[in-house]
Amino acid sequence: MITPEKLREAVLAQVSSVIEIRRHLHKHPELSFQEFETSAFISAELKKAHVHHTTGWVKTGIVAEIKPDNFDEKNWIALRADMDALPITEKNNCEYKSVNPGVMHACGHDVHSAVMLGVCKVLQPLRNELKCGVRVLFQPGEEKLPGGASLMIKEGALGKPFPKSIIGLHVFPEMEAGNVGFRPGMYMASSDEIFITIKGRGGHAAMRNQYINPLLAASAVLLELEKMFMHESTRVQKEIPTVLAFGKIEGLGANNVIPDEVKIEGTFRTFSEEWRKKAHALITSVAADAAASMQCGADIEIRKGYPFLVNDEKTTLQIRTSAEEIAGKNQVHDLDLRMTAEDFAYYTQVVPACFFRLGTGNTSKGITSPVHSATFDIDENAIKTGMEVVAFHCLNIK
Repeated sequence: MITPEKLREAVLAQVSSVIEIRRHLHKHPELSFQEFETSAFISAELKKAHVHHTTGWVKTGIVAEIKPDNFDEKNWIALRADMDALPITEKNNCEYKSVNPGVMHACGHDVHSAVMLGVCKVLQPLRNELKCGVRVLFQPGEEKLPGGASLMIKEGALGKPFPKSIIGLHVFPEMEAGNVGFRPGMYMASSDEIFITIKGRGGHAAMRNQYINPLLAASAVLLELEKMFMHESTRVQKEIPTVLAFGKIEGLGANNVIPDEVKIEGTFRTFSEEWRKKAHALITSVAADAAASMQCGADIEIRKGYPFLVNDEKTTLQIRTSAEEIAGKNQVHDLDLRMTAEDFAYYTQVVPACFFRLGTGNTSKGITSPVHSATFDIDENAIKTGMEVVAFHCLNIK
């Protein structure tokens, strides 16, 4: 068994090069399902490390494999790193600032890929210390439906038989670098996209008897949905955490022009498939009835997104124990339930899984910007912590 001291030495020997890898990835971000240069770069790094891998999964995905010389070919665990960036213009001023206009690694997928690539570099020379094979999925398209995870599973990237567990991590700027967080059981919500078109009859604002105002109907729809789903005293489902929120309303009229239609876009999130299905039907009927009460029609489309994410209790305990040993008990924390969504959830539906948080913030250095912001960055000491926790877990799992 590898001791924490020996593992720390192995990580320390690689971490400087892995930080440079992260900076290269951050400087050259690519959008979902367009990660061609990213994929080529990761493949080249795996070749340098003599790690066997296959490319072309969902076009840009990679599956790397590290295994001892003699082991049971049915005994695998999996790791996952997402590779895609976001359509955001970076506002940081650093040497590794994005050179691709309007594209930025604002959600830390550069960190995820660098950490898992670093784990490959650490494990390959130690492969005969492994008790199982390690399959590492470098996955495209986490940020865009239908989610690269679902497509990787569909194409067979998990292998046959499926691995006995899968581990994923995510940057967490709210937590200081050097720390990690875990939550067994339900952790992240399902996520669906809602598109409602309210159809009225446009006209001159002064001629009230000649038009049917879809803006008023849209207001009624939003108020009725808020009352039914989110108001504390009237919501239909109180026990299951739920979010119904609308972030866009578009009625292309003018101060004296009533438009023919109004478009509304929102999101629905929860932790129960049964309630999710029921809620979709309720959203449709409530929106249609509210619009009809204002003499308008309503076209409602609900695009089903990622499922809820549930961490397997045994798997989570195993990697948490490894984290406490390698990073220290005081650096390991409990996480709260989150209403955000992740396509890693698809893996959790088919394989015992753990998705944990890697602290990347540093208040003293002013590294506090949230993910999906134009100034997001990390304390790069977090990369060492991520490599240590994941590699130590792989070496200690049987």
